[in-house]
Order: sequence, then C-alpha cells, then structure tokens
Amino acid sequence: MTTDEPMHVRPLVFAHRGSSALFAEHTRAAYLQALAEGVDGVECDVHLTRDQHAVLIHDANLDRTSDGTGPVAERSLRELRLLDFSSWKGARIPEKFGARSEQFLTLSELLDLLRGAGRPIALAIELKHPSPFQLKLEDRVLDVLRSEGWDPATSSLDNITVTFMSFSPDSVKHLLRQVPAEFICQLVDDIDVHEIREELGLGLLTGSAIANVMKAAQLEGERILDDCEVRLAGPGIDYVRQHARNVQRWLDSGRRFRVWTVDSERDVALCQGLGIHEITTNVPARVLAQLQLPV
Repeated sequence: MTTDEPMHVRPLVFAHRGSSALFAEHTRAAYLQALAEGVDGVECDVHLTRDQHAVLIHDANLDRTSDGTGPVAERSLRELRLLDFSSWKGARIPEKFGARSEQFLTLSELLDLLRGAGRPIALAIELKHPSPFQLKLEDRVLDVLRSEGWDPATSSLDNITVTFMSFSPDSVKHLLRQVPAEFICQLVDDIDVHEIREELGLGLLTGSAIANVMKAAQLEGERILDDCEVRLAGPGIDYVRQHARNVQRWLDSGRRFRVWTVDSERDVALCQGLGIHEITTNVPARVLAQLQLPV
C-alpha cells in the first residue's frame, strides 16, 4: 500500500445521553462512565428552564426520567435540583460518580466534566423542538458556550469540539447564521402518523395535524441534506436501512454521517460496512470493543 492510499478508520463512537444503558440518561454518572470507557464523544439533549438555564434532559416533560411531573420549561433550575433524576434506572451509582443530588446537569456542568477528560473529546448538542422558547433555545445555548470560551470559527472550547443537531429545519437554519456548516447536523427520521398519535396519546385530528407538521419537517431536512447546506447528516439506524438511496447519495456528496441509536452488533457492522463516520450508542463500551476487531 502506498502512502497516498487512505487508511481504514473506525467510526467515532458517541455515548448517547452518556453511557445510558448502565446509568440514567444525561446524569453525571452516565457521562463519567462514558469517559471512562474511552468514547470519542458524548451526545446530549438540551431544554431551557423557566429561568433560562440550559439543562440536559430529552423529554419536554419531567415524568419519564424524574420523580417530578409537568413541563421542564415551567420549573426553575433550583426547583429541578430538588428532583431525583437517577433512581428510576435502578442502578447503584458508585461514590466516585457523585451523590444522587448531583446527577442532574446543566450544559455548563457537562462542559466541566468534559474538560476533566484530559484528552480531546467531541460534544454533540441536540436542540429539542418544539420548544416554548422557540429559537431562543439556540441563542441561549450559544450564549452559554461563548461565556465558557467557545470559538465559533473552530467550534472548539478547550479540549472539546462542539457540534449542533436538530430535527427542526428552522433550528438548523438559525444555527447556520452563527455556526459554520461543518459543525451542524440535520437529523432525519421517518414519521409515521399512526405511531405519533399513539405515542403522544392524541386524537385522530390533533395527532394527524402534528404528524403532518413533523412530516413536512422531515422533507425539509432531507432537502437541506440534498442541497449540502450542512456537513453532517444524522439519520436514525432504521432510516439508514429503509432509505439506502438517500444515504448513498448523501455519502457520495461528502456529507459526514452520524447515525443513531446503534446498539446491536448487526447495526454496528452495517454502519461499518457503509463507511459511516460516527455512531451514537447507548452501549459505547460494547461498540468500541466490536470496532477493535478485524473487519
């Protein structure tokens, strides 16, 4: 092999909400575990509190991942600190990963954890929509990053490289006004009207209306990738299986791929075979071990 030939490079491995198969998602323990496992990067979801703090939580409501209830946006940071975000998982948290009261994290606190990694680390931030604060969510997140010393031109902050993701084309277009396209990821997934209605517990008319809005967003997200407006493509693993033509077209156009949520050996092998650049997974240690094996 000559020195001009490309070397085989394994996909980068991102811990989905931390090492979330072991510890409750988005908690201090989940992220410290992921760093200990040697991940290349971590992924987080961000919402705003009532008093405009950027906090790490996937759902717009507290019910699934805490002992609280109701919208995140209606609580202050101080109120959220009083809730338990880790016990629902049923995992014992080692003392070195902090007390139960320390598991809930703001974006700034996650940055502190990543600084402590002592090595280069990537951070993928997903901006969650719909948000009651609309695009103020993006502006607030960027304000937090700037206050921490983030450089927009390189999207770097000390040892951390930051990228931004959203299913919302409006979010992506808003970010493009302030962040280079190479650091922005358009997320895409198939929208099923029946599944959306059932998942949200909505009636026929309301559920269908919301699903149609989401479908329109999916089509616009696909157009953004078709037109190469951003560098990163973020399809779900099911989308990768079902839309081979789109995937190949975007790969051929130079899009960098970040696929989620890739947990099974079969799906890891599929991504590796396709030449996917980044894998997001709930089980980073297992995926890293598989990727070290000869192809």
